[in-house]
Order: sequence, then C-alpha cells, then structure tokens
Amino acid sequence: MQNRWTKTALFVAGWLFVGTVLTLEIYFNNRASMRSGVVDFGDIAIPQFGRAAMWALMAPLLLRLRTRLPLSRGRWAGGVSFHLAMSFVVMATYYLGRMLAYRIFWSEAESAGGDFWSVALQSFYGRNLIDMAYYWAVLAFGYSLELHQRYKNEELKAAQLESRLIETELKALREQLRPHFLFNTLNTIAVLVRENRNDDAVTLIARLSSLLRMSLDNTRVQEVTVRQEMDFLERYIEIQKTRFSDRLNVDVAISPAAMEARIPNLLLQPIVENAILHGVAPKTGPGRVEVRGRVEDGQLLLEVRDDGPGLGDGTKRAKEGVGLTNTRERLAKIYGTHGQLSLRSEPGRGVAVQIILPCRT
Repeated sequence: MQNRWTKTALFVAGWLFVGTVLTLEIYFNNRASMRSGVVDFGDIAIPQFGRAAMWALMAPLLLRLRTRLPLSRGRWAGGVSFHLAMSFVVMATYYLGRMLAYRIFWSEAESAGGDFWSVALQSFYGRNLIDMAYYWAVLAFGYSLELHQRYKNEELKAAQLESRLIETELKALREQLRPHFLFNTLNTIAVLVRENRNDDAVTLIARLSSLLRMSLDNTRVQEVTVRQEMDFLERYIEIQKTRFSDRLNVDVAISPAAMEARIPNLLLQPIVENAILHGVAPKTGPGRVEVRGRVEDGQLLLEVRDDGPGLGDGTKRAKEGVGLTNTRERLAKIYGTHGQLSLRSEPGRGVAVQIILPCRT
C-alpha cells in the first residue's frame, strides 16, 4: 500500500513539474518578446497545467496502446507509422480543443480573430509539436520500464541459477563426504567389534546415526549459524576421536558473538577433515587441531590449525586438495571479493587455514 502511494505521489509530482516548466518557459519568452504590456502568469499557467494533466491521464492509455501495438509491429514500418499518425492526432486534438475552449470561455477575445479554422491555422506554431514529442517520450518511458523489468528478471534468473548451483555443489560436497567417511567409520566399528569393544561400537554407531540425521535435516539449507556448524562438527570430531583413539586432540575456542554469525553450510567440516587426515594421521604420536573464531571490525574470522608436518617447501594451490579448493570456490561465488581463504604452512609445524567473511547474524 505504501509503495503504491509513493508511486502515485511521484507520478503526480512529475507531471506538476512538467506543467511548471512549460508555464515558466512561455512566461519568460512572452516577457522577453514584449508582445504585450503585461504578461498574466495565470493565463499562461492554466493551459499549460491543463496540458500536463491531459498527458498524465493519457500516459497509462498510451502505455497500454504501446503494449498492444509495439513499434516493431509490421517490421517496424507499420508500428512506427501508426504511432506517428497517433501522435499527430493527439497533438491536433489538444490544439483544436484548446482553441475551442478559448472561444467558449473568452469569446470576446477570440471572436475578433475571425473564423475558427482560419484562426486555428494562423495561430498554429512549432511549439504545438511538443505534444508529439510528449507522445514519443511516453512511449520511450514505456520501453525503458520494459527494459528495466527484463533486466530485473534476468538478475532474478541469474540469482536463482546461482542459488541452484551452490545447492548442487553443497549436495556434491555431501555426497563426496559420505562414501569415504562412512567407509572409515564402519571400518572402525568393525575393528571395535572384533576387539570385543561392543559398548564403544554401539556408541560410535549412535554418533554416526546422529551425524547422518543432522546432515539429512540440513539437506537444502545453504546457510547456518556457526553454532549449528559446530554442533555438526562436534559429532564429526567425536567419531574421529574414536577412530584415532588418544592420538587426536581438538581445541575449540569461538567467541559468543561469532557463534551467532551465519556461514555457508558445511564450511568448516572439510577443513577440519583435511587437518585430521593430513595433519594428525601422518604423525606417529598425538596430534592437535585448533578451531578458532571471533568477530573483528564487522568481519568473521575463522581459523583451523594443525601441528602436522605441513606442506613441505611451498603452499601451492595444487597442494590444497579437493576440500580446500571447493571451499575457496564456494566463498568466491557467495561473497565475491568479500570472502577470503588463506593458507599458511610451516614445514614440520603444521598448516593454518584462515577464513574471513562479512559478519552476518
């Protein structure tokens, strides 16, 4: 409702502006030419604001006529010819109607001029052609609205396509996660059963079931809070701790403000998985993974660090692996230049992955 009243107010204000401009132009032209001793502003304003009112009433009709008979009708020749003729008819009708109104309401002033048609021909001047210009201006406005709407529709389609693409990539990420993760977990369960550690096996099965249930519940969710992501990650880490026994230590420190920030679904899990598989698994002794998060200057800073062997002598993209590469591409598509992922490696001291995102709650 408010939007409709705003559009109506802008529409009225626009045509009042047109009437004011026309009145001022003719008023100052008449004063400059000194065709009469006194120039009455009111006598000039009435017909010009009447002209603006006429166009305000006719504009919706012309916009509908443009839709039914576009300029491109009949290979452009038919459409353009039709609207040229219509613009002349509108101009002539308004001009003759104005002359007739002057004869009716100011008969003594116009009767001295002679016959109606002779006066109409003598009084015609180039300024009347401005009504033809208004006709084409209304058509141009209609085409500009159409182009704007097409642009908006294309933007909407692009956004929907991008959303579907991100959803597809998220689904592919889940499908990529499940096979080898399930294989490793089921293999761990089999080892526990063979070692007669049945209670541990049952606990691991319960944790796996809880993790899969959370994954299914968030199948179509593209964005979650850090708190939700950490709930999912906690169950994942519990399963990995069972697999690695006492070799895996995970330290989580995320500020309360960061917990409420929204991030892409499954953002941290692939990075923590990389830290465990490439940072902890190759070590013969215990390994450590740290997950940090805080809000600073309106940005969300997330960091996953391990104390593994690192990436050797360099940090080339080729060494990032599928998980980090996919994460980098997801951030670029969702946040553009506002999302950053950086990778730091120190040989023998581990790898740190830092993500910087706009903080949205």
